[in-house]
Amino acid sequence: MSEAARTVVITGIGVASPYGVGLGRLEAGLTASECRLAPVSRFSPGFAATVAEFPGDLTSVDGAGRWLSRSDRLAIVAARDAVGADLMEDAGVVMATTVAGLSELEPRLVLDPARWYRDGGLERAATYPVATVAEAVGDALGARGPRCAVNVACASGAMAIALAAQMCLDGAAPAMLAGGSDALCEFTLSGFHALMALDPEPCRPFDVERRGLNIGEGAAVLRLETLERALARGAGVLAVLRGWAMTNDGYHLTAPHQEGRGLAACIVQAMRAAGAVADDIGYVNAHGTGTPLNDVAESRAYAAAFAGRRRPVPVSSTKGHFGHCLGAAGALEAAVTVIAIRSGALFPTLRLGNAVECEGVDWLKGEPRRQPLPTAMSVSAGFGGSNAALVLGEYEA
Repeated sequence: MSEAARTVVITGIGVASPYGVGLGRLEAGLTASECRLAPVSRFSPGFAATVAEFPGDLTSVDGAGRWLSRSDRLAIVAARDAVGADLMEDAGVVMATTVAGLSELEPRLVLDPARWYRDGGLERAATYPVATVAEAVGDALGARGPRCAVNVACASGAMAIALAAQMCLDGAAPAMLAGGSDALCEFTLSGFHALMALDPEPCRPFDVERRGLNIGEGAAVLRLETLERALARGAGVLAVLRGWAMTNDGYHLTAPHQEGRGLAACIVQAMRAAGAVADDIGYVNAHGTGTPLNDVAESRAYAAAFAGRRRPVPVSSTKGHFGHCLGAAGALEAAVTVIAIRSGALFPTLRLGNAVECEGVDWLKGEPRRQPLPTAMSVSAGFGGSNAALVLGEYEA
């Protein structure tokens, strides 16, 4: 097998983010250090909540006669943005979500379930399974390859990309559409509020005075294929997916391992899979939620995984820009990492004043930093100790 047949590349990225539709709007917002966090407006949760909402109109997204959840609609918008006018009949689909159609189950279901079902609730409830997002994308694009759903908490988006990349190499389909989609949901927001994990103000990842996270909504879909196939059809290559890894802490249902051991192992394994060493990684787009437990565990993971580097590794979290998009976070942040590689812009962590101590880490703050970036990493972690790391690199023709 040739090297080109063993190399997975990204030939399209579609985004529906709190900045709007398209990779260009995401890049413009990040470059301007524009914060999209604001008080929730789509519903009234009964407590102070700062979120990042998708600003576009999703009502025109067609479900071919069946009800689409907000997560479904975001995913379809992103997938169509990723492929344009190309036919995707032979493609497979791997989509991550944690919310799926949960946003369609309104509070009035509890008050009067019989009436809710009579008013069309059954059709809306049918969007509840996480597999409906992958089905919605596949049906909307006419993709007849294998379809797979990923629901592994907040590492789901990155894991969907890793799984799809492996499916490309295994020959499951000549091309894969992979990513994540999650809508802002009253139930989810209330759950994080009950866990006391929300910051009522815009979050401050990795700051010693951080208080919690802000939830966002959005979707990102990457078009993956082997370099051999991309070259054969004359496709433009946005970046190379050089390596990936997934691990689990096996430690606690919600809390990360205090020393970040599972995440550190994941980072090391991803570098090994990419044929890279610690000094090769020019930037890490961190998970960086802004919660007290996550940020400490994550910083310790970086200290362990990048020990021995000649220079501290630049690290930032973009959740201070557009919130934590849950099952879509890993996919959106992979898109951010591709933007960084292509533009040479390393985006800072907004509102980072006094950063947590971490030997070997260069916390990015202030203005975007400009430098060549041949190789970068996107890191994701989630409840249940799930971890994922993607190593991305520039494409040299």
